[in-house]
Amino acid sequence: MAVPRRGPAGSFGAVSTALIWDPALMAYHFSPEHPFNPRRLALAVSLMEAMGLLEDVPIFPPRPAGDDELLSVHTPDYIAAVRRLSQPEAARLDAARWGLGTDDNPIFPGMHEATALVVGGTLRAAELVMSGEATRAMNIAGGLHHAHAARASGFCVYNDLAVAIQWIRQTYGARVMYIDYDAHHGDGVQGIFYHDADVLTLSLHESGRFLFPGTGFTDELGEGAGYGYSLNVPLEPFTEDDSWMAIHRELLPEIAEAFRPDVIVLQNGCDGHVRDPLTHLRATTRLYEETPRLVCEIADRFCEGRLVATGGGGYDVWNVVPRAWTLVWAALSGRQAPDGIPTRWSERWRAEAPTPLPALLRDQEDAYTPVPRRAEIESANRRMVQKLRRQAFPLLRTALH
Repeated sequence: MAVPRRGPAGSFGAVSTALIWDPALMAYHFSPEHPFNPRRLALAVSLMEAMGLLEDVPIFPPRPAGDDELLSVHTPDYIAAVRRLSQPEAARLDAARWGLGTDDNPIFPGMHEATALVVGGTLRAAELVMSGEATRAMNIAGGLHHAHAARASGFCVYNDLAVAIQWIRQTYGARVMYIDYDAHHGDGVQGIFYHDADVLTLSLHESGRFLFPGTGFTDELGEGAGYGYSLNVPLEPFTEDDSWMAIHRELLPEIAEAFRPDVIVLQNGCDGHVRDPLTHLRATTRLYEETPRLVCEIADRFCEGRLVATGGGGYDVWNVVPRAWTLVWAALSGRQAPDGIPTRWSERWRAEAPTPLPALLRDQEDAYTPVPRRAEIESANRRMVQKLRRQAFPLLRTALH
């Protein structure tokens, strides 16, 4: 099936950017103590609303992904195991075989149904974008990029991103560029499409030498027909905005020009922020405003604006995640968010918050102490990018020309 043609982004129909949201998505909840806290979803959406960023915005509920859709990337035995283990009375002797019942991926009642709804949310976003009903769409609960074909990993049970990408490929035959700037390597998405030349995966993350899942190095380039279409940018610990954004501005447009995608899928994990408790990067909210704006420009240039976005990691639930994803949403919807956070949002959540809530949407320039090794870190990142260029870019150009 051909990809529908359209005019300039935003020039068709009444819908430009759509949000996928329903409180039911918060059922993806491992335990009260688990760092992957779904409360962050409600915090972010309520902040978007309080700041007037959801006025005249179409909000679509997710739908559960069907077994046929899950089977497009996950094995039958794995789906059966997830479904069985989701029952409270289920024996769990084989749970570890599937990556479940661990500290990262504890089993919870209704796990299959809750995760299938997250997957269906990203599928709904893809349907809106590929049909032409929306230019861009975001499933804020999505971004489960660590799940593998037959194994849960890194807080991720099913891989909503891979299922949506596979649906786009099977339904439209479209070329998909997947961009992931979560602090953790997008290993699950990479692995599922490691042999596919029509899905380019690009992950920018803290180096696997220091952070889970221990993968995502520049020599992971794909295999078979997909050789050259798996790209990784492993950043040095303590990388700050300037170095990170310089890489985005340099590489993202050039890779898109070489690959010529029909649609971009963007994972917006915000755990690279300096306040995140699980990582060692030092981004500020600037990264989560400038990166999606850049990706929107690339989508407008190469694929008629088509952009499917998700959330992802982010473990400073009260201070960082709501602000970062509000800035992501503002960029995706082409709006300029004010800086002051409305008091009604703070008043709504103050009694529940374990720490003082932020007053400003954006981090101030002097909010965090610069890293003493900044020049050394930036130099190491530049050398890594040069290595990636030597390894990957000739492969891309040879394959395409």
